[in-house]
Amino acid sequence: MTDLAIYDMDRTITRTGTYTPFLLHAARRLAPWRLLLAPAAFGAMVAYAAKLIDRKRLKEINHSLLLGDHLPAAALRPVTAAFAELIWKTNIHPGALTQIEEDRAAGRRLVLATASYRLYVEAIAAKLGFDDVIATNSLYGLDDRIRAKVDGENCYGPAKLRMIEAWLAAQGIERGAARIRFYSDHVSDAPVLEWADEPFAVNASARLRRLAGERGWPLVNWGL
Repeated sequence: MTDLAIYDMDRTITRTGTYTPFLLHAARRLAPWRLLLAPAAFGAMVAYAAKLIDRKRLKEINHSLLLGDHLPAAALRPVTAAFAELIWKTNIHPGALTQIEEDRAAGRRLVLATASYRLYVEAIAAKLGFDDVIATNSLYGLDDRIRAKVDGENCYGPAKLRMIEAWLAAQGIERGAARIRFYSDHVSDAPVLEWADEPFAVNASARLRRLAGERGWPLVNWGL
């Protein structure tokens, strides 16, 4: 039997979201003039709210505006390392660190599954001691430049479950031979929570709190 502990990241492990702060952090260090395009990024968010574009396209637009469409991967590495250090020092729920250590001590394989971009999540996962990362992937060109395109699905909602299942298959882990616990703060992760053997509603949003009450899922607060 394989024991897995799968964690959502933003507002589950972290106190706040990380996606927009990362884009601004990277723009300030790589091309400060791109911060002048932030109002256009806000316009893209309005278009998303109006259901004119989906989350995947929203990410691609914001990436293009604030990071550009041909970003050298080597130039981004020190930026992501600095951002991971900032998140580690200022944006982690203390209870998350405690639970991660408990799961590690129990022999569970630690997996971070998040809608955020792998291009910066991996550095955060390494700081936290995770074994594996499932995240939204970016398209890379042959010249190792990062394009403003999502490679595959945005790891959100039902797509997150599909990506976790694909990861299990790639690892040679059969679902029936695994004991899986999953931690999340948001109702968008309901498909994974329903699928997990041990679901936990952590720092739960109002909608997830209601759903957890209906399903009998444990409510946990890692911010205390």
